Amino acid sequence: MLDPKFVLENVDLIVDKCASRGFKVDLTEFLRLAEAKKAALHQVEDLRALRNKSSEDVAKLKRTGGDASALIAETKLVGDRIKALEEELKPLDEQIRLTLLNIPNLPDVSVPRGVDASGNVEVRRVGEPRDFDFEPQPHWDLGTGLEVLDFDRAAKITGSRFTVYFAAAARMERALINLMLDIHTRERAFTEVLPPFIANEASLTGTGNLPKFAQDLFKLEGFPWYLVPTAEVPLTNIYRDEILDGALLPRRFAAFTPCFRSEAGSYGKDIRGLIRQHQFNKVEMMVFSLPEKSMEELEYMTAGAEEILQRLGLTYRVVALCTGDMGFASRKTYDLEVWMPSRHGFMEISSCSNCGDFQARRANIRFRREAKAKPEFVHTLNGSGLAVGRTVAAIFENFQEEGGAVAIPPALQPYMNGQVRISRS
Repeated sequence: MLDPKFVLENVDLIVDKCASRGFKVDLTEFLRLAEAKKAALHQVEDLRALRNKSSEDVAKLKRTGGDASALIAETKLVGDRIKALEEELKPLDEQIRLTLLNIPNLPDVSVPRGVDASGNVEVRRVGEPRDFDFEPQPHWDLGTGLEVLDFDRAAKITGSRFTVYFAAAARMERALINLMLDIHTRERAFTEVLPPFIANEASLTGTGNLPKFAQDLFKLEGFPWYLVPTAEVPLTNIYRDEILDGALLPRRFAAFTPCFRSEAGSYGKDIRGLIRQHQFNKVEMMVFSLPEKSMEELEYMTAGAEEILQRLGLTYRVVALCTGDMGFASRKTYDLEVWMPSRHGFMEISSCSNCGDFQARRANIRFRREAKAKPEFVHTLNGSGLAVGRTVAAIFENFQEEGGAVAIPPALQPYMNGQVRISRS
């Protein structure tokens, strides 16, 4: 959420920055509400001054033995009017808050301007796509042929965009989770967390998923809860409504969770395979940072996601997202895209974002630099480290062998009891 004072003082800037993100923002109602609140507060302040003056006059009359009953009654009426105005302020504050909750974060000055993914900028590329001497298969055909991925039986159990993993594919998914968590926690100073996989409305509002993106979520019938779309939601809300010790920042967390998304608006995109599922596993990184250090933390987090791809020997590139392609809560985002032979191109496998104080304002997460210092909002960052199902898909396609077997990357073999290849038994 943006600072309401900043919005009031920078209306044209807000409208322009949001337009660069593809959001048409009309602040007319916000300005009307802000003016009404200002007028009501002015009245309250004047009435409080009058009440204080009347209270002093009552005290003087009582000291001199005068009759203060009429003045006391008048003072009570002033107090009643103050209470009434304060009640009128509550719905104004709520309407202002709801208006602000639907305004996206403003892109950092370093973010390239663009209307969609065509405006993204490649920052670096690591590795070269493999040159196959046979016609490579897509991962869904490989997995089906090896009898380790079953999309038809998953559809029978639940519906489309679900998968049943068997044998080596199931072990690979679990092995990747362990590999990712080990690298993040043992080598890169992230603390492992196992959070709830269900979150309440306040948690989803804090991260920016609600109210604007309710259609993307799975709500539990009969409960005020939702299945988490990403571990970013529970991790961000660990410190909701708390004031942290600035000396302990940054706080870095890493968590594995299943993620649940309706994929509203995907319109049939990536309907085959493991790429765009309603349920998928992901290892997430989360950082609470000092404001002046958050861009450094973004680079550190992105490097951590890259480390996983490098260990696995996968070709990838880092892309700086343009204004029109960033997520609602992000100030700046890097996407990591892995090479996929079935696409003859790259596919997103991680997104690392600096949200600035946008989420911290929504979730009221602050810190103090010193014991008696005024609290400030932290900066929050989140990033995939990595999306596990997409990593399985990338390994299947890039490490496939003629005939349909799949070699297991050396870094993953110790996590799979030394297994070096997946082949049909």
